[in-house]
Amino acid sequence: MIKSYYFRATKLFNHMKKIILSTALLFAIGFTAKAQEIKYGVKAGVNFATLTGDIPDDVKTRTGFHAGAVAEFKLTEEFSIQPELLYSQQGMKYDGIDADTGIKVKTTWKMDYLILPVVAKYYIIEGFSIEAGPQIGYRLGAKIKAEASGFGENEYDFKDDTKALDFGIIGGLAYDLPMGLFFQARYNAGITKINEGDDSVQNDVFQLSVGYKF
Repeated sequence: MIKSYYFRATKLFNHMKKIILSTALLFAIGFTAKAQEIKYGVKAGVNFATLTGDIPDDVKTRTGFHAGAVAEFKLTEEFSIQPELLYSQQGMKYDGIDADTGIKVKTTWKMDYLILPVVAKYYIIEGFSIEAGPQIGYRLGAKIKAEASGFGENEYDFKDDTKALDFGIIGGLAYDLPMGLFFQARYNAGITKINEGDDSVQNDVFQLSVGYKF
């Protein structure tokens, strides 16, 4: 039975990777036909992530990172489309009291995604742009690390309690230097629930990035 679940999970993961990569390829083909200029690049940065919705009010941010590839399709001097494919560490931190022992437990909810943002960029002045657009993410893993005094650390997998796909909306600012170096600050707001069950929980991530376009 374990083998069966493993093969099913692997098959689903490979299927979702194909969907995300195919979507990125279709975007690239469509924009390439109309683009005046195309730039490819890489980026990486830090995530300040938390979860919102039906959760306690005193949750803390989980600091993680993101990294991946970008492509900018310049349609006019002021307007371009930029799809990206990134690995992104998300989730939250929460300190609570164990109901059985009364001991304070520190938990880190580690949710990792393969995300495909597609942002529209409008250049207000040369190099400086505002960004907005949709994002689709595929959940790669979901684990809770729990640490209690005197009991050490334990890690639990809760992947089955989460949804494979996540949809969100992005807004942010970017600045591109003539040499190819660029900087970004973005807010990613989840618009669909990421959990199974009656409660509704969404991703909430603030990103700072640095990258280079060729």
